Amino acid sequence: MTSVLIVDDELFIVELYRDILQLRGYRVVGTAFDGEEALRKYSQSSEKPDVVIMDHRMPVMNGVEATREIVKMNPTAKVIFVSADVFVEKEARDAGAVDFLPKPFRMDDLIEMMERISNSRGH
Repeated sequence: MTSVLIVDDELFIVELYRDILQLRGYRVVGTAFDGEEALRKYSQSSEKPDVVIMDHRMPVMNGVEATREIVKMNPTAKVIFVSADVFVEKEARDAGAVDFLPKPFRMDDLIEMMERISNSRGH
């Protein structure tokens, strides 16, 4: 079962992602509301999540900086970057994001992306 860390500063969004991912059989192993909290949870986790869903605009540390730091810790980390700012896609990918989803998006698009990443793990 694919494990997920959800990072977004909006509680409603975190709960929405968590509920839908759990209904689809994914295991949400943590949530964070800013990039700094995400780094702390990622580094302290004994079992690294298979996928990190990362928002862009957050207080304390934004998603690009957090993605860069997570990938430094674990070069094989799989980060799906989500943002309403499509102009940040190149920066997010350069930081190590494996995919980018522009907000707003259909939850089916996120699930398809998760399935693609889950199926490619270890190959």
